[in-house]
Amino acid sequence: MRKLTFLAAAAATLLAACSQQGPGESAPASAATGGGAASTGTPVVGLALSTQNNPFFVELKNGAEQAAKSAGVQLVVVDAQDDPARQISSVEDLIQRRVSVILLNPTDSSALAGAVQSAQRANIPVVTLDRGVDGVQVASHIASDNIAGGKIAADFLAKQLDGKGNVIELQGVPGTSAARERGKGFDDAIAGTGMKIVAEQPANFDRAQGLSVTENLLQANDNVQAIFAQNDEMALGAVQALAGKNRKVLVVGFDGTPDGKAAVENGSMAATVAQQPEEIGKLGVQTAKKLIDKQPVETNIAVPLKLLTKP
Repeated sequence: MRKLTFLAAAAATLLAACSQQGPGESAPASAATGGGAASTGTPVVGLALSTQNNPFFVELKNGAEQAAKSAGVQLVVVDAQDDPARQISSVEDLIQRRVSVILLNPTDSSALAGAVQSAQRANIPVVTLDRGVDGVQVASHIASDNIAGGKIAADFLAKQLDGKGNVIELQGVPGTSAARERGKGFDDAIAGTGMKIVAEQPANFDRAQGLSVTENLLQANDNVQAIFAQNDEMALGAVQALAGKNRKVLVVGFDGTPDGKAAVENGSMAATVAQQPEEIGKLGVQTAKKLIDKQPVETNIAVPLKLLTKP
């Protein structure tokens, strides 16, 4: 009787453990399946996103899902909700599921280094998407040239303002390669003009924070001609902060999300440096399939950028 009771308790514990999924996560692949293949023999690819609260990453996921259907692989999506600790746990879970490849969009470029090394020790290749991971070599990195994108934004503002004026810069999540690189590209290009960055502060790629941070910075800086936001969500928050104010301030975003494009078209944003998130997701899955098939892949895959302005 004791043996039966123990077995029943163990089975209940195992069932509970297998049913624990975070919000936004797809159903897990079978942990008992070897070599990253589902029970049908279909290869399994993990996609670890930083967040699905940002439209950019939703588009990236959509591109990955479409490519997975075409490539004949199963895609398991986990959402870190911008929490590095949660993402580390999610990556460890994907390792335990023995997926074939992990596509990683890191919440923090430094914090995820250990998780990438854990995957590599388990012989699971890692491909980073949009953001890199510091200090480790991954199988491939797929992203836009964020430094070049920052320069594109600076060059546009310099042209619009004849190389003169004061600028506020809304920064992304500290510790992410995207924020660091976009900032470097923009700052270096601005330094070569007569323009000046009078204030810069993180708004964490978030629209609501973009609104509040912009309101505070505008109160402290009366003479501002432009705002550069390191993504469209923060730029849209800046647009809200400017609404109803009798101030002509050019707002430039980054990403080219649907809302960002609409804001450019209606004139509330001057421009956005458009990426192709669906293409990044698509290329991620295609690269994963090549790795599964033991084919060579490029170490760095650049996705083109385009400056979008009002027609």
